[in-house]
Amino acid sequence: MDILFLILIIVLPIAASINVKLTFKKYSDVQSSRGITAEQVARRILDSNGLYNVNIEPVSGKLTDHYDPRTNTVRLSDSVYGNSSIAAIGVAAHECGHVCQHSESYLPIVIRSKIVPVANICSMLWYWVFLAGVFFFNSFPQLAYAGIIMFGAVVVFQIVTLPTEFNASGRALKILENDGLLESSEIPAAKKVLNAAAMTYVASLVASLLQLLRLVLSVKRR
Repeated sequence: MDILFLILIIVLPIAASINVKLTFKKYSDVQSSRGITAEQVARRILDSNGLYNVNIEPVSGKLTDHYDPRTNTVRLSDSVYGNSSIAAIGVAAHECGHVCQHSESYLPIVIRSKIVPVANICSMLWYWVFLAGVFFFNSFPQLAYAGIIMFGAVVVFQIVTLPTEFNASGRALKILENDGLLESSEIPAAKKVLNAAAMTYVASLVASLLQLLRLVLSVKRR
């Protein structure tokens, strides 16, 4: 059972990552008939929602796109910024969806923002706390349980993240179609890109849930 868990924990995120990269590459070669770039699309979406104060900047890397609420900046990766492909436009619109979530105080994004510091700390420390608990289980079994609880906090963060990602993608597709930023015939392609990206979060959550179960079972066997 342990071997099966380990295989799934390793394979699921890798498979999802490969899928999103292949899907993005496929539709990066398909140019939007409108001819506008992802950065221009992002600017139009933000302005149409009254978000004139949000900046758009390029960021190095591939699929490193994100919205930074601390600096109020949408950062688009090298493969997205200035690109007029359907894949690039879909990703840019998705990040603008996150901006809209913050501006509207969308509940899951509010909760996610509040638990980020705790999730970051738990993510860094849970393994070492759990490992110490395993080594000194006879004297300090509480450490093992503390490590599991800390990892559980990371899982909760991932669970809260899911609705923010799906909602941002839903917003993006709706805006792209309703505002005529993509042709109706191009929306399914953008949807495939965003769905592939969303599945990376699903795969990571499933892997984490399996890991959490594995940790609990390992302690119960001691």
